[in-house]
Amino acid sequence: MERGLTAQQIDGFGAVLNDASKPLKARFRALFILRNIGCDLSIKWIAKCFGDDSALLKHELAYCLGQTQNTTAIPVLAEVLRDTSQDMYAVSETIVRHEAGEALGAIGDKSALSTLEKYSKDSCQEIAETCQLAVERIHWVNASGDKTESPYQSTDPTATALSDNVTELGVILIDPTQPLWDRLCCEDSALLRHEVAYVLGQVQSSVAIKGLKSRLSLISENCMVRHECAEALGAIATEECISILQEYAKDEERIVRESCEVALDMAEYENSSELQYADISA
Repeated sequence: MERGLTAQQIDGFGAVLNDASKPLKARFRALFILRNIGCDLSIKWIAKCFGDDSALLKHELAYCLGQTQNTTAIPVLAEVLRDTSQDMYAVSETIVRHEAGEALGAIGDKSALSTLEKYSKDSCQEIAETCQLAVERIHWVNASGDKTESPYQSTDPTATALSDNVTELGVILIDPTQPLWDRLCCEDSALLRHEVAYVLGQVQSSVAIKGLKSRLSLISENCMVRHECAEALGAIATEECISILQEYAKDEERIVRESCEVALDMAEYENSSELQYADISA
């Protein structure tokens, strides 16, 4: 039994996740249930789904494996990070390798360092920066321990900045001469822009809608950033956000379309009386 669930019940959620005939929103909810369980059997089902053809789903698989902080996931994530053939299929596939690198950092185990150090020199800027941050995070966790508690129930890619001076943090964030680690603790990097969008979604302030829409609508923007803007709008979940997401659910970029589909489901949840997005009783 894991969290009151039998292996048969966990297998049921795993089957939904791996069923390509199911709506993407149903598969995402099954994925987050498996993430919340976090046992070895959950890891097995999540890992099995990396054969799917959706870059969005595969990126979310990697994210969830990192959030479990289960070391059983390390070989799976290392293999995804090493799979440079993913980059040949489409630019959007880079997001999968990026998330695998970030997930290895989230788990925080030293056994991942050699792999991350190798790919911290990757020819793809987003992959290299991700792995550099992951290496720093692992050293930080093992030196001082991750004693920070996120109000958003997430394991983040860097330590939280020590300062709570908003003006000071804003100056660091927009200063390209500052180390990326410091800037993320608090325009030249797609990795940074996508993390900014992620944080804005967590804050769930309507003040961010205009900025998120402007990046989502920018066709030349990295799909990693556009995807995160869509999901952030889904978390904010106002009528304006829903209208924007409905518009871009027809986008030419598959990962953007799918992000809008999932974000619309999240917006529906945010505006409902449901207690949990990933409800094991569903």
